Amino acid sequence: MAAARALLAPGAIVDVVAPGSRCADAALERGLAWLRGIGLTPRVPVGLFGADLLSANSDEARFEHLRRAFAARDARAIWCVRGGYGANRLLARFARLASPKVKKLFIGYSDATTLHFLINHRWNWPSLHGPLIDRLGSEDVSLEESAELTAVLTGTQTSIEYEGLIALNAAARRRQVLVSRMFGGNLTMMQTLLGTPWMQRPRQILFLEEIGERGYRIDRTLQHLGSAGALAGVRAIVFGTFTGGNEPDGSNLAVPVLERFAQSLRIPVLRGLAVGHGSHQRPLFFNTRAELTCGPGARLNVERARL
Repeated sequence: MAAARALLAPGAIVDVVAPGSRCADAALERGLAWLRGIGLTPRVPVGLFGADLLSANSDEARFEHLRRAFAARDARAIWCVRGGYGANRLLARFARLASPKVKKLFIGYSDATTLHFLINHRWNWPSLHGPLIDRLGSEDVSLEESAELTAVLTGTQTSIEYEGLIALNAAARRRQVLVSRMFGGNLTMMQTLLGTPWMQRPRQILFLEEIGERGYRIDRTLQHLGSAGALAGVRAIVFGTFTGGNEPDGSNLAVPVLERFAQSLRIPVLRGLAVGHGSHQRPLFFNTRAELTCGPGARLNVERARL
C-alpha cells in the first residue's frame, strides 16, 4: 500500500485573505513566519488591509482578494487572517462565482462560517475549521496543537480522533455509529443564513460553537434554527466550545442551555469538542467522511480533506 501523501506539499502556496476583520501587523508577520516554518509559502495580496467602517478593507477589496485566491491555479490553500466581521457582506458576490477549476483548501473559522457553508454545499469542496493566521505561532497555541495541525496539513496524518465527548440526551447515550459529513461553525453566523438563498438543509452532522453570548441568547438562536427548519434532516449535533457570555452574577448558563436544548431532540446531541474560540482550537474538517460513535466512550473521527 502506498504511503499517504501530504495534503499540502513542501513549498505549497497559501493565499492569505481577510474577509472579516484585520489583525495587528505583528500578529500577521508571526503567523506568516509559522507557515514558512512548516514549509509552506504564504502569499499576501497587495493592500490586504485598508480603510473601512467595520472590516479589514472595503467590501470590493476583500471580495477581490477572495476571488483572486480561489481563481489562482498555483495555490493549494486559502487561509483567513482573522474572524471579526465582514464575510457575510460578501456572500451575494461570492455566490455568483463559478466553481473554480482548481480545488484548494479554505481555512478559517468564526466570521468565515458562511463562506465554509457555501464552499461545502455550493461547490461540494471540503474545508478546514482551523486556527486563524493571527493565532499561529503565538503562546496561545500549545505544542501539541501546533504539531497536530502540522501533521494533518503537511504530514501523513489522514484523520483526526476526538475523544471524551459528553452525551446530552438519550439518543447520544445509546450505542450507535453514524457515518456522515460535518458542516457548521459559529452559531450566530449560522443563524445569519436563515431566510437567505444560500441556506441548505443537508442530512449531515452539525457542528456549532460560540463566543461571548449569554445563555438566553444561545437559547434564542437555537430555538430560531429549529423553528426555521434549519435542523430538519440533521443526523446529529456536536457542540464545540462555548466561551465567555457570563451572567451578571458571574455564572455561566451555556452548558445548561445546551443540555436542555438537547432534551428536546430525538437525534444524538453531544458536547466536548475542543474546537472553536476556546483556549484549545483543534482543526476540524468539513465535508469529509466523519464517524460519530455514541454511547459509552463517545468519540468522533474525521478524515482529512482530499484535494
